[in-house]
Amino acid sequence: MVSVDQLTPPVDGAVDSRLVSRAHRTIEPLHSHTYFAPELDEHLTAIGLRPGRMTYFAGRAAPMGAVGPGVVTATFYNFAPGLVARHVPRAWTLASPEAVVEARFACARASLTRLLGDTPTEDVVELGDLLAEATTALRPEARALYAGHADLPWPTDPVTRLWHAVTLVREHRGDGHLMALQEHGLSGLEALVTHTASGRGFTEPAAQKTRGWSPEEWAEATQRLADRGLVDDAGLTDDGLAQRAAVEDRTDQLSRQPFDHLGTERTERVVELARPMARTLTAHGAFPADVFAGGRK
Repeated sequence: MVSVDQLTPPVDGAVDSRLVSRAHRTIEPLHSHTYFAPELDEHLTAIGLRPGRMTYFAGRAAPMGAVGPGVVTATFYNFAPGLVARHVPRAWTLASPEAVVEARFACARASLTRLLGDTPTEDVVELGDLLAEATTALRPEARALYAGHADLPWPTDPVTRLWHAVTLVREHRGDGHLMALQEHGLSGLEALVTHTASGRGFTEPAAQKTRGWSPEEWAEATQRLADRGLVDDAGLTDDGLAQRAAVEDRTDQLSRQPFDHLGTERTERVVELARPMARTLTAHGAFPADVFAGGRK
């Protein structure tokens, strides 16, 4: 069996891990804002899907084909299986994966141009070029969600090309994050509870609602974590904080390839270009104020 360590060999002259983490955090909003954009429901319901959770599940899963609820639950990780099963595979009876992929690209382009401006700037083009180059270092082994997206043809217009490049880097990192959670013995729900308890993720009501877990299931997971000494009434214990830090460090280790490929100077340029774009998205209300515990910075 191939170990996770074999998938991430040491890199000579690697980029500082703090810069790797900062680069991922900075580009993330350019992808994730689409999950809250009105354009998502607008474009995906126009091809037959139902608004709400179905457009999210189908939109993100479509690059993998007409997969069943088990595959979506596995690759998305922290959603209640019952919630996924209410929307998949029914979504594929309403619209083909190919049509969903096309509509999702249209959503991304529409939301980014609404928030950043109709005319692609030189910065959008340059950032897209840098991240497209970064993706040439990515490999698909053990990264199913990334691999599905990597099989898609590259968009030609600069805005959608940027979004696709960010998405590839983001989903590659996300697959690695699931490896890190598995290594540290956290189920999908337990990972969600501990991330929420860290104060860096969703608020608890938003986490339960958007991920489909009942109060009883949430309480049972919290008790399991308490029994392991990871949470208490105040939130994460010292051991819980250490575990979350270890998960994030391992995730960064497993997702450093694109930025090691670019090197320090070009990775710093990625951050320099992406930061004002991310701040513009936030300033224009791309993320709901009541969903994230600390808000989006």
